[in-house]
Amino acid sequence: MSPRSTSALRKPNTKKTVAKAKSKSIAKSMAKSAGKPASKTGKLPEWNLADLYSGIDAPEVARDLEKMAADCVAFETDYKGKLATGSAGEDGGKWLAEAVRRYEAIDDLAGRLGSYAGLVHAGDSVSPAISKFYGDVSERLTEASTHLLFFALELNRIDDDLLARAMQAAELAHYRPWIEDLRKEKPYQLEDKLEQLFLEKAQTGYSAFNRLFDQTISSLRFKVGAKELAIEPTLNFLQDRDGAKRKSAAEALAKTFKANERTFALITNTLAKDKDISDRWRGFKDVADSRHLNNRVEREVVDALVASVRAAYPKLSHRYYGLKAKWFGKKRLAYWDRNAPLPFAATDTIAWPEARNMVLTAYRGFSPKMADIAERFFTDRWIDAPVRPGKAPGAFSHPTTPSAHPYVLMNYQGKPRDVMTLAHELGHGVHQVLAARNGALMAPTPLTLAETASVFGEMLTFKRLLAQTKNAKQRQALLAGKVEDMINTVVRQIAFYSFERAVHTERKNGELTAERIGEIWLSVQGESLGPAIEIKAGYESYWMYIPHFIHSPFYVYAYAFGDCLVNSLYAVYEHAAEGFAERYLDMLAAGGTKHYSELLRPFGLDAKDPKFWDGGLSVIAGMIDELEAMG
Repeated sequence: MSPRSTSALRKPNTKKTVAKAKSKSIAKSMAKSAGKPASKTGKLPEWNLADLYSGIDAPEVARDLEKMAADCVAFETDYKGKLATGSAGEDGGKWLAEAVRRYEAIDDLAGRLGSYAGLVHAGDSVSPAISKFYGDVSERLTEASTHLLFFALELNRIDDDLLARAMQAAELAHYRPWIEDLRKEKPYQLEDKLEQLFLEKAQTGYSAFNRLFDQTISSLRFKVGAKELAIEPTLNFLQDRDGAKRKSAAEALAKTFKANERTFALITNTLAKDKDISDRWRGFKDVADSRHLNNRVEREVVDALVASVRAAYPKLSHRYYGLKAKWFGKKRLAYWDRNAPLPFAATDTIAWPEARNMVLTAYRGFSPKMADIAERFFTDRWIDAPVRPGKAPGAFSHPTTPSAHPYVLMNYQGKPRDVMTLAHELGHGVHQVLAARNGALMAPTPLTLAETASVFGEMLTFKRLLAQTKNAKQRQALLAGKVEDMINTVVRQIAFYSFERAVHTERKNGELTAERIGEIWLSVQGESLGPAIEIKAGYESYWMYIPHFIHSPFYVYAYAFGDCLVNSLYAVYEHAAEGFAERYLDMLAAGGTKHYSELLRPFGLDAKDPKFWDGGLSVIAGMIDELEAMG
């Protein structure tokens, strides 16, 4: 789920028939009594990156780096300064289409190199050899891309009428969606030399600070009891049944974050200032406008989403956390108990084969084609699931490049939420496989729709799991878990977005201390979580580990956009006649060739309608109503 880009060279970034397994369903596993010992997750798969390259020292890597560099120089020699005259010729459309095809081929090769470097680094970001490889490839990509920078700039300078005539050629018309998207960047482009400077300086600017963040967060250790743990297993303790362990993990996180606050404050201040400089030179008026342009979504649509979610805080998160506190026999919950398992929830670890079976079965119930694509991630080793020292925290599905296939990274520890994460990332993976047919330039999907397939996959899995669960208390636990996930996806992400807006806006007036950033964090968290969550000392540092703030500023609203959209989309599915699955897969297969409004039209949905967001939020509120009725 890497950001959409008009650059040809994508830097390293950190994205058959189903077997009828005889293992017990997740529903049965979760319904076991809480007192029984947890089963193990079973053997977890590690991805096979050899489909890209056999190793960081593989001769093919050096060969492709050389080829890419040579192709870029040749492309510049053949086309720089010639686009306007070449496209005006008798066969101008065909001539320009050939240039775009060559540009796309370079993008695909660069995508393979960059993706491999990024994935290897995500798998082990503390290895000196891998870090050097990652940095070297990134530098080579940047160096090569300077020879291509002219192309998008010159393409956008072609006269509208001239380009319209050239577009009459079928070969060039194929690329119309990409060209039209590219031309939306035209008002914010700079003179060629400045664009080249921005590109080259990125290696010692924001890219370097992105890398510093990744290496720092992966190398941190947190003392929980007698153990020194990496961040992922420490965060996992916040979902442990033992309240003492949750508290110990929370305090360990706070202590280590506090000890490193100067580094994280420097990274945050530097990146916010870097973005401010770029926005000012390019003419963006609002701190998030560049993200909206990248997402191909109107600012007023995002503003309406944010306003709707913030207005709904009392009937969503405030109400749910009050209910959860009551289940724990308390008036308020400490912040480290926010994601605690419910007292009546089952505690068994969900083994990997069960998780696989549940997700694939849910997918197959919706569409055999979708399940067939998802199964390839298991059979062809496109998933890396174990927790390892130095491995990137969290989860993602990386699309790599259309000539290859996506890879999924996750840190599977057998929790119900891990199963939902698997369903989520496989949704991304299916989407990326289907969209790959559009080629390297038009496969990427704007972030507003990039989360649709993932959240829809979660919903399919949840609904199937709920239908199989007969025990009343376990149904209540499942429903509560889903509500928590939706609050984390909608409420929490909009709070994140509000936090980013405040930090980037205030940064314009000078550097922010770690203490001031923490004050902003506590303000937006207090507003979103409500009075039932007690925010104790230490929580002011929890902004430090969120990678989206570093890698993709203002990305986070895409999660809320996707969740509310899927709530509405799923309601259409539940009442639809035959053909919904086909329309849905066609929407995913469109990739970046259509605007989100055009893709939603066959389902009767309009995100510009002020009532659209309230409809999606009412689904969450309805689930909380149901939980309240259960007692």
